[in-house]
Amino acid sequence: MTNPRWAIDIDRDQITEARIVDEAETTLPEGAIEVAINLYAMTANNVTYAVFGKPLGLFGNDQGYWDFFAEREAPGRLPVWGFATVSRSNHEGVPVGTQLYGYYPMASHAVLHPGRVSAHGFTDMTPRRSTLPIIYNQYQRVDALGDYRAEDHDYWPVFRPLFLTGWLIADQLEDEGDYAAQQILVASASSKTAIGLAHALQQRADRPRVIGLTSAGNVAYVEQLGLYDEVVPYDAVGSMDSAVPSAMVDMAGNPQVAASVHNHFGDALKASIVVGKSHWDANDDAGQLAGPPRQMFFAPGRSEKRIGEWGPDGFRQKLEAAWLGFADLAPRLLAIDKRTGADAALAAYDETVAGKADAKTGLVIVP
Repeated sequence: MTNPRWAIDIDRDQITEARIVDEAETTLPEGAIEVAINLYAMTANNVTYAVFGKPLGLFGNDQGYWDFFAEREAPGRLPVWGFATVSRSNHEGVPVGTQLYGYYPMASHAVLHPGRVSAHGFTDMTPRRSTLPIIYNQYQRVDALGDYRAEDHDYWPVFRPLFLTGWLIADQLEDEGDYAAQQILVASASSKTAIGLAHALQQRADRPRVIGLTSAGNVAYVEQLGLYDEVVPYDAVGSMDSAVPSAMVDMAGNPQVAASVHNHFGDALKASIVVGKSHWDANDDAGQLAGPPRQMFFAPGRSEKRIGEWGPDGFRQKLEAAWLGFADLAPRLLAIDKRTGADAALAAYDETVAGKADAKTGLVIVP
């Protein structure tokens, strides 16, 4: 690609169909800013965004993830987490050169409409985003982040949003008395959200046992993370003690794994929480499941609950302290695989959708 401005369009119905498109520079509306995206992460979480991109009522208002950066009649633009720098500005409160962390399209540039501008950042007020969860619409000034350290820069977009989700799941488990479970089964234990959850659970003195479920090929890697009390391959779930009260947190949404756990533990399974759908192409027909109904975990809803209870500053302080406790561990968990340009971005997306991304690396794109 010779054009420095590009984006990746994705078919909303067939997420494997994606292509690079040129993006011309447009006139910047009054009050808007343009950002040049500096670095973003590509993880299995982004596949979940693509799978749930179409309006499915996921946000309770007939909107999906595609609605953040594309109109309904246009191809999908996948949301990603990363850093950007303001390249043009028609907003006096957000000058050129301001560095931001937040939610962007898989592209080289994006136009945002800042509102509620403060020393910490702003909320994007693009009309189609106004009824979407506010946590996705908030952009934070890098120099105002209390837990940002330059040495963690590349790990931020890889781990920070997924660590937040894992931390919120751990908070819900504790809030619910762990659903009376004596052990937490974490399916897709090598995933970054699972790693965040396991680390957060480790901080509790009174926690249940934490058991990582993973593929046979990932057992050694998950064991060496040192975050789980035990690691069990999927094909050995049937050898576990089925009488132990358990709760499952399913990061990948593979119905066959869910069926093996549900049907093995039955009534001893006290809760079954689904977090993601990175196994988007797995056969959903797993038959009747024993045990409890599966429930979807929605991180924005949990965060909004805690912000309401703790206040924005209290929430931020708790999250910052938790992240700093994890950040030192991140470089020991995986290596950064940094790729540059539009072609590399498309290849990274294709690789992740195909389930070929290496769990031992953090894939980041420099547009």
